[in-house]
Amino acid sequence: MSQLQATMISLIDVFRQYAGTDKDANTLSKGELKKLLTKEMGPMFEDCKDQVSLDKLFKDLDSNADGTVDFKEFVNMVTCITILCHEQLSAKK
Repeated sequence: MSQLQATMISLIDVFRQYAGTDKDANTLSKGELKKLLTKEMGPMFEDCKDQVSLDKLFKDLDSNADGTVDFKEFVNMVTCITILCHEQLSAKK
């Protein structure tokens, strides 16, 4: 398996690990998203105590306004964060 394939499977596995612990296994609730960000993103999100910011992030991610974050919305978030990280690393060189 290629590195990219393994990364894609890992992304799916992380989503599945957190999705559905509240209700639907195909979506993340606000609580599940908070848990995922806290545990998986480490220092970037370890202090997810600002409820207003968390609510705004959740609303921004929930592009179809159904009150949950589905896999596509989750991948969009990961993509945006990855682009920001890439830009920061590129600027440091």
